[in-house]
Amino acid sequence: MTAPAPHAWDAEVDVAVAGGGACGVMTALRAARDPGLTVAVFEKSTRDGCNAAISSGSLAAGGTRWQAAAGVEDSPRRHADDIIRAGGDEEWRPVVEALCAAAPDLVHWIADTGYPVELGLDMPRAGMAARRLHTDTGRLGGARLMRHLRGLLDGYGNAAFVDEAPVVDLVTGDGGVTGVVVSQNGVLQRVRARSVVLATDGFANNPALVGEHLPHLGTPFYGGVSTSTGDALGWALRLGARLRNMGAGLRSGLFVAGHGTRVSPALPFNGAVLVDRDGERFVDEESKGYSSMAGVLRRRPGERAAMVWDAAAMAATRESEMMRESLAAGAVRDCPTIEDLAGALGRTVEETERALTPLPGRRRLTAPYHLAWVTHGLLTTQGGLVIDPGGRVLDGAGRPIPGLYAGGGTACGLAGPHSDGYLSGNGLLSAFGMGWIIGNALAGR
Repeated sequence: MTAPAPHAWDAEVDVAVAGGGACGVMTALRAARDPGLTVAVFEKSTRDGCNAAISSGSLAAGGTRWQAAAGVEDSPRRHADDIIRAGGDEEWRPVVEALCAAAPDLVHWIADTGYPVELGLDMPRAGMAARRLHTDTGRLGGARLMRHLRGLLDGYGNAAFVDEAPVVDLVTGDGGVTGVVVSQNGVLQRVRARSVVLATDGFANNPALVGEHLPHLGTPFYGGVSTSTGDALGWALRLGARLRNMGAGLRSGLFVAGHGTRVSPALPFNGAVLVDRDGERFVDEESKGYSSMAGVLRRRPGERAAMVWDAAAMAATRESEMMRESLAAGAVRDCPTIEDLAGALGRTVEETERALTPLPGRRRLTAPYHLAWVTHGLLTTQGGLVIDPGGRVLDGAGRPIPGLYAGGGTACGLAGPHSDGYLSGNGLLSAFGMGWIIGNALAGR
């Protein structure tokens, strides 16, 4: 690459955003409302994707108009309490509460821009005291949401989305961050900025960092995007930033072995059971979120188990994006009779019937059955930079590093110190929520 002159600026903006995923785009959308600001989003590669785009697109929020219309009692405080209870990280409560307070406003705003939002009453999740996942009508997933938001950004004359232009370093001076170094077409450019926002995602596709901080995960299937390499962490550490909860990740125990697709997290709440390779029912399926279920599966024979469900559970879940992809990939096996199911499990009919015995208060599965062998995988990391409730990156003394913000996968997430603390929707909550908070603050300034 050709290096820029040491003290020259190739361009100047008010806000430079490193990363064009959920956090980066939301930051830009909110900041660009101020016509006096120029905003540039530098994206590593839309071709390689972002984690928001491969997610279900489910937005967790407590106290929305859809919940009120459905008679669901919820609030930002209740939402925050659920997250803290699951993750056990009381010290992180100020950030959690800031994100949960922003969540209803950002979901309302997304809907008011023309995006079709509905409350997922059919989307129960472990650890949630109320139905609070909001999704798009049609259940087309995060790619649809990201296309919509990037399209909105195109409408701002004071904002630019620059693709295939990864930020590769920070520029510092005057006691803080003064800009970024961007790589475009093999040429390095220095872009001056009053504020720099790190939204480059986590480090789940960085084997060295995963091996250092997450060795307890073993060798999970990787289901995230290739661009999650944690580049921004090293830049910020050189400035005295701190890391937090680096041993936590967003895992999933719903990956279909040999296919890489996932089955719906709602299946256990519709009667589905897990049976291991020894024919044993080994867990209360409703008691575990999909991230904590990954740890359970890792300890089973062969690190996998059969998820078994019936026609009623299929009818309740098949329109989700995950189930459509698994069905299209041939990842689900149909078993018309109990004898067929027993054969698929490699057990006797009696052993199979015993494994399907419902727990107290649960319904009994009935033929025809469906089966998918699921294993554990890693989607994104949850550890990252320590920030304050306004998204400012803090140094070792707890002081904001001037000019530097972080959100999404670059910042410490909401799972607490371990992966079992992750609740469904936490990833997009931390990404969109912190983008909302940071962007609003920059526009207000």
